[in-house]
Amino acid sequence: MTIHVVRTGVANLASVLAALERAGAVPVLAADADAIRAADRLVLPGVGAFGAAMGELRRLDIVQALQERIRAGRPTLTVCLGLQLLAASSEESPGEAGLGLVSAAVTRFQGDVRVPQMGWNAVEPEPGAQWVRPGHAWFANTFKLDRIPAGWTGATADHGGPFVAAIERGDVLACQFHPELSGAWGAELLGRWVEGRC
Repeated sequence: MTIHVVRTGVANLASVLAALERAGAVPVLAADADAIRAADRLVLPGVGAFGAAMGELRRLDIVQALQERIRAGRPTLTVCLGLQLLAASSEESPGEAGLGLVSAAVTRFQGDVRVPQMGWNAVEPEPGAQWVRPGHAWFANTFKLDRIPAGWTGATADHGGPFVAAIERGDVLACQFHPELSGAWGAELLGRWVEGRC
């Protein structure tokens, strides 16, 4: 199974590519709209700043292709910053528009908590979640979505209060955590998504 992986310019691709290979996939980098539209399954990873990532997606002229793909519910996995890019905006990069695919804004963790959140956290899916199961995942984030958007099912975690750990709709799965760093639980999730079995 060939999996196309978007080169955002800010992602640490090595761990994602290695995890996909362990899951039985053949990862191929995709950096143009035609590849994104043609891909059977697509991964949008992300590590770094919201504004820099969106700037790279615009430079590559792939924003519309990503929007069309995700709106159509075609198999797409987003990781960490990749989830945040689905939002309309982020406090991290004021004035920078996101993909606008979920009706939410990305906000910074507040209160007496360590920032960035770095490490393991419990993930609790909503009833009806198909892809995400209860378990523990590895997070590395300073910003987050506060609530699961309308029209999506998801999972939450807690870091000074609940936040969105993942959202899903059909074959689109967006993870705030890093499944590729989340041990056997993350490997199992990746394996199911690669094979298309909920």
